[in-house]
Amino acid sequence: MDFKQIEGFVRVAELGSFTRAAQMLNTTQPALSRLIRMLEVDLHQTLLVRNGRGAVPTEAGQVLLAHGRGILHQVQRAREDLGTVRGGLSGQVAIGLPPSLARVFTVPLTRAFRAQLPDASLSISEGLSTQMQEWLVNGRLDIAVLYNARASADIEISPLGDEDLWLVQARQPGLAEDPPPGPIDLKDVAELQLVMPSRPNAIRTHVETEMAQIGCRLKVTLEIDGVAAILDLVADGAGAALLSRNAVASCIRPSAYLVRAVRNPPLSTRLFLATSSMRPTTRTQQTTLALIRQTLAVALEDTAA
Repeated sequence: MDFKQIEGFVRVAELGSFTRAAQMLNTTQPALSRLIRMLEVDLHQTLLVRNGRGAVPTEAGQVLLAHGRGILHQVQRAREDLGTVRGGLSGQVAIGLPPSLARVFTVPLTRAFRAQLPDASLSISEGLSTQMQEWLVNGRLDIAVLYNARASADIEISPLGDEDLWLVQARQPGLAEDPPPGPIDLKDVAELQLVMPSRPNAIRTHVETEMAQIGCRLKVTLEIDGVAAILDLVADGAGAALLSRNAVASCIRPSAYLVRAVRNPPLSTRLFLATSSMRPTTRTQQTTLALIRQTLAVALEDTAA
């Protein structure tokens, strides 16, 4: 049993796919299959059940998966400790961000990361909160910023801050110089045709809960999973949307939209930092968590201002 075999097995077991694991490890699927088959022969155990949809760990595979994760973590810690000897933390950190934050948050976070962790590498992916939770569990992400997250046996969370949701409507031609409209009550939002993400999107679920508490229901005319696509449809007159101000500020043409505060009650979502409870965080990841907190706090203050 060697390190490459263990790493290959763990990635296949976490991702449930030889193809995806081979891409992550920068190898070919046949080579990865041979590597794991040699491991099975060496251990006299069947570790993975292969089917048309991928690969699932057997009982023996689950035992090795728990040990394998620990081995990979210890190797990563050893690399980091050796990195500190020559002057800094190293390793790779994979971060997931919601689309509404990614465009305004990626550049300042990357700058802070390079300044404080010059020997480490950073990977940033965009995704919906439910999708990123799966990525944390299967090892594709080390850290994720999630909306309205809930702790589970697989995920540990800590609050980051609150972000207001605003009513976003298309600006009519010729009204660019008019004063912006005032706030709108949540019960009046219930009368509008809305373009929203499909369930179980965290923001969609939160808005529906707030609506139910005042005895109203959303009028969703279109369900689109993508902030950019939602904004395009709003600009085209398909309906209004409920998004963060960051989502509008970071789009290509923010002047195409009217943004109104929602009140009685106001709408806001809570942001959380999430990590996998199955894999202890490395020191590089812990430093990155602190950087995310510092950088996001500044970004949210700038948006509120």
